[in-house]
Amino acid sequence: MGVLVVEDETVVAEAHAEYVRRAEGFALVGVAHTAADALRFLQESPQAADLVLLDMNLPDLHGLDLLRRIRGSGIPADVMAITAVRELPVVRQAMSAGIAQYLIKPFTYAAFSAKLDAYRQFHTNLSGQGASATQSGVDRALAALRPSVPAPLPKGLSPETLEAVSETLRKAGTALSASEAAAQLAMSRITVRRYLEHLTAQRVVIRSPRYGAPGRPELEYAWRR
Repeated sequence: MGVLVVEDETVVAEAHAEYVRRAEGFALVGVAHTAADALRFLQESPQAADLVLLDMNLPDLHGLDLLRRIRGSGIPADVMAITAVRELPVVRQAMSAGIAQYLIKPFTYAAFSAKLDAYRQFHTNLSGQGASATQSGVDRALAALRPSVPAPLPKGLSPETLEAVSETLRKAGTALSASEAAAQLAMSRITVRRYLEHLTAQRVVIRSPRYGAPGRPELEYAWRR
């Protein structure tokens, strides 16, 4: 199945493209950094992409508006949101507009792969029913999009702590060192740094050296806006 990646951050777009290349049964058909480029690609090659991986924060148009334009244009591709946007009204509007999946950054490759596998099963279940659907077939297809077991984090990391560390960085408004984040969370610096490094590897956090103090520069971490 063909996949179009729509993401304005070049580094993040390439990471998502590489994830698609690694996924069995999927092929990368294009990368767009703006809503205009994505819409142009889909209009010129409407059958090329079965699935669009859509970021909500695009420079020229909100992802929700692009989603509505895709639907309004009659383009047959399904859309999966891959975004740091987690406000409930946006999630609800995306669901109302026909989003197939909603994956919140940060995430692991295992989580990404699980979403693609679920979508592939959904697509297979619907495609195998012919011209008329049965209730059991529809139920199986929809169930495929809602796996009961979440994709695992790397060993030793917990979803609750990952969310707490992520929320601390998002609300900080500025870069934090591991020590500063640990102080806010009342956790050990070593533990917090493991989560910060994981978020950096997922490309949702920017890590950079902090200069100005004597000795070796300290690393600081900032949420990618």
